[in-house]
Amino acid sequence: VQLQASGGGLVQAGGSLRLSCAASGRTFSRYVMGWFRQAPGKEREFVAAISWSGSTTYYADSVKGRFTISRDNAKNTVYLQMNSLKPEDTAVYYCAADQDPTFDSSSWRYDYWGRGTQVTVSS
Repeated sequence: VQLQASGGGLVQAGGSLRLSCAASGRTFSRYVMGWFRQAPGKEREFVAAISWSGSTTYYADSVKGRFTISRDNAKNTVYLQMNSLKPEDTAVYYCAADQDPTFDSSSWRYDYWGRGTQVTVSS
């Protein structure tokens, strides 16, 4: 599976962005999909994940209520809608795919990674 994230940019605090992650391959619908982020000088951290069917979602406490993850298996794409952005959301955002259907927020569990997309939130 090859993943390509897009949609990052510069936005003011309180603004919104929508990230997309397009996947190649016919088995996209069989992967748990996740978003992670990494700020300068910090470790990569879990942001959100979504089950194969899209019926179950998981969020880090820091983004709960502000971010929404979704997927369109017909388009092999997963999205991250980010609202009420804060300067501390500034990071490179990565999408990842996990073949294991059981959810885990650990980055080492994910099998495939896309190149990141930069999100910068100005105060």
